[in-house]
Formats: sequence, structure tokens, C-alpha cells
Amino acid sequence: MINRIRDIRRQKGLTLADVAATCDPPTTAQTIGRLETGMRNLSLTWMNRIAAALKVEPEVLLRSEDSEPPRIVAVLGEQGAEAARHQVEPILPNALSADTPWLVLVVEASCGEYRSGDQVWLRQHEPAESSKLMNRDVLAPRPGGRFSFGRLIDLDKDRVALLPPSSGQRQVVVEHPAWLAVAEMLVRKL
Repeated sequence: MINRIRDIRRQKGLTLADVAATCDPPTTAQTIGRLETGMRNLSLTWMNRIAAALKVEPEVLLRSEDSEPPRIVAVLGEQGAEAARHQVEPILPNALSADTPWLVLVVEASCGEYRSGDQVWLRQHEPAESSKLMNRDVLAPRPGGRFSFGRLIDLDKDRVALLPPSSGQRQVVVEHPAWLAVAEMLVRKL
């Protein structure tokens, strides 16, 4: 088994010291570095501590030596496509953030920027956190098992107003939503 602690830590923009301080109980950056490089055995206890510090599921920290991982081979910048500067194994976004569950909205008919066949991956939030979601696309549950989807354009204590993605549609007001889910990732086949 190969550990992917370093790749996950780098993709989250964390230093060894950040991970060490977030561990419960805290440890040293040197210890995390030794665990990353295999100079120290990664026990089940350490796996659980580091996974909690990185906010991922423990099994994400390991991969089989037999499986061929995805590879970052190029970077697209202002000068065009260039060879990747570092050997980093990309980690799927859904594995990087295990703090709240993913919800998926499937687009059957093109509307606005969304095309038929798209999948919009969303993260669920409490209504109290909705001020952070202004001007973002959100999904809101409505009574009777229905939903509304659109740009969050207004909110107050008891209601939210969404502007649907298709042009020419009127805003939708949802009273007392149990939760809101913000669009974080678009999956589109090419």
C-alpha cells in the first residue's frame, strides 16, 4: 500500500506544521513528514489522526500498489500547456472534503450555463450559514418533495430568493428551507 498523505496535504494547501497542529493530540511536523515518506510506520491510530486532521476518510490516505493512479501530466497556463512541475497524484475532490455529504443535481434539459447531461455536485449547508452563499447557485428543498435551483439573490431569517438559471424566468421564493446546498463542482462529459 502506498500512502497519499503528502499529495492530499499539498492539494489542500497545508504545511506539515498545519497538519501536525491539527492532529488530536497535536504532534510535530517532523513526525508527519516521517509518516508521509514511510520512514515511520503508518499505524491505524496514526491513519485515523491524520485523516481527521486533513478532513478526509482514512481509506483515502492509502492506495494499492497495483492500481494505476491518475496523473497530472500537464498544466495549462497563459503560455499554453506545459509539463507538470511536480509529481503529484491528483485526489478526487469528493475525497478531499468529507465534512459534509455530497448531493448531486442531474441536468436533463439545458438551461442557462448548464447543459443536458451535466452533473452539479453540491455541498449541504444549514440555513444559518446561507449568508456565505450569496450569488452562488444553490439547491433548496420545498414542501412535497420538490426543489428549487438557482442563484441565491436574497435572504432573510425565514426565506430565500433564487434566480433560476434560464433567462426570462422570475425569481423563486422558498419559505423556511430546511437546508441549502451550494454548487461546488460541475461534471461534464466532453
